[in-house]
Parts: sequence; C-alpha cells; structure tokens
Amino acid sequence: MPRLSEVIAALDALWPPGRAEGWDAVGTVCGDPDAEIDRVLFAVDPVREIADEALELGARLIVTHHPLYLRGTTTVAADTFKGKVVHTLIKHDIALHVAHTNADTADPGVSDALAGALDLRVTGPLVPDPTDPAGRRGLGRICELDHPETLAAFAARAAARLPATAQGIRLAGDPEALVRTVAVSGGSGDSLFDAVRAAGVDAFLTADLRHHPASEAVQHSPLGLVDAAHWATEWPWCEQAAAQLDALSDRHGWDLRVHVSKQVTDPWTTHHPSGAPN
Repeated sequence: MPRLSEVIAALDALWPPGRAEGWDAVGTVCGDPDAEIDRVLFAVDPVREIADEALELGARLIVTHHPLYLRGTTTVAADTFKGKVVHTLIKHDIALHVAHTNADTADPGVSDALAGALDLRVTGPLVPDPTDPAGRRGLGRICELDHPETLAAFAARAAARLPATAQGIRLAGDPEALVRTVAVSGGSGDSLFDAVRAAGVDAFLTADLRHHPASEAVQHSPLGLVDAAHWATEWPWCEQAAAQLDALSDRHGWDLRVHVSKQVTDPWTTHHPSGAPN
C-alpha cells in the first residue's frame, strides 16, 4: 500500500497547490505522511456526514473540494462542528486533503466535469490561465452543444443530468431562445459575467447567481441563465477526480479502492414553490 505522502504527491501533481488563489486554503489538513492508504473517499464538503461515511467505509483518506477552514481558526474544540470533524478524523487515523481553486482551473478541472455531465463539447477555458501555453487551463469552460436546443430544453437537460437538490434548476431569459454555445462554471459564477458576455455564448450555467448581477445580465443582452445548486455543479468533479486517482493507482500498482460519496451535502433540504393568492 502507498503511504499518504505518496498519494498526496500524486494529487498535488494533478492539482498543484501553487495554482490555488491566494485567499484559498488547499492541501493536507490532517494526516500522518507515513500512514498507509488503501481506501479513499471523494466528496464536495468536509462535513460530519462525510467523516462518518469515511469511518464506516474504512477510508484512510478523504479528498474534498471545499476547505474545512477557509478563513482560519483559533480552536479545534470538539464542541464546534468543524472541531468535531477534526477530532473524528485524527482519532480514527483518517487524513483530509483539499483541492479547491487549484482544481477549478486544472486541466481537466471542475468545469470540465460539469460540461461532461451535460454532454457538452468543451472548446476552451472561459477565463484562460495566462501561465498555460497550451491554453487549456483556466476558470470555467466555453462549450458547444451537438445540436441546438431551446433554453428550456437545456435547463431540463441540466435538471436531468445533475444530482437532485432542493433548489433544482432556475432559468432566466426566453425559454424558447435557441442555445448553441454555453459557458459553464462549477460553483459561484456571477463574478464572471464580463467574461461570459465577451465569449458571446447563448447561455451561462453556474450556481449562486445573485439578484442584481443576474438582473443586469438579462437586461444587458439575451443571454440565458441557468442557475443550479452550488453542490450539484461541483459534485461531478468528484467522479472525475476519483477516476484520475484510479488511473494513477493502476499506474503505480497501488491497488487503491476509490469511492465517491453520494450523500447530498447541499445545505438546502426543502423547496416550496411560492405564490400568494391574487
């Protein structure tokens, strides 16, 4: 079996920590570099449910997309939910490793996985990484559909292909407008509207779209907006990342057992359509 340090070195080659944003908190949160790793669990969020799932599976390493402590902390006391996660992991010799914005811009990255889940053909990054001479890395992806379809049909495709959440899919724009090209960005994407408009695409699929940026976007142009749950747009990366580690395990003869959590850790649990009587 490989040691944790060997597995982490392989993960860092896929998603170099140096490519993370300066505000981000990526890398290994806890774990003994000399510990032997035989089972790995991928998930979006490092929450208690995922720690418990790893314990039940016998996983010795959890790889999550979201950091546990993004803004730092002064305590890991077990009477806080994050501290309880830390205590659970250390007590049971389970390591935690995070690949966040360094996985967003990777090749392949989070938005490649999102595009793949929707059967879209990626033509390039939405915001290219200027340090990549091949022009493949960067934030978000510009994609083409195999055949044009209405915005409503594209939103229905997203609803059918992405994991189910309480939010589902929200749509802004003319439902009957034809969609040929799409920009996608896993996670929060309303800071990318300038790049989306510059790309000249017909629609933009992302998450966490706020009222004012979305309102301004649809007033500015006929751009269609498809807003999914944050967790749902990033979960496909877990399957892609697990497949990448599987390939590395085969190459190195590690015989790792790699799992993807199916638990929905999106914080929203119930949706009630609104509608006051006239």
